[in-house]
Amino acid sequence: MPQSSRYSDEQIEQLLAKLVNVLEEQQTPVDLSLMLLGNLVTNLINTSIAPAQRKYLAKSFADALQASINEDKAH
Repeated sequence: MPQSSRYSDEQIEQLLAKLVNVLEEQQTPVDLSLMLLGNLVTNLINTSIAPAQRKYLAKSFADALQASINEDKAH
């Protein structure tokens, strides 16, 4: 079941497009892109979330990521 968000699809899509454009402009390989995004998530959690909530939020994030992965055989 999709989760509702306080942010509009348009706002999310615009920001996502900007992030993707930066990575594409730099011709960033997939592994480096994933490392950078992982570091960004870690930094956001460590600097913006109360210590008592960090592990819970990280687990929730990881679970949401797992749930969003397509199981197709595309690559």
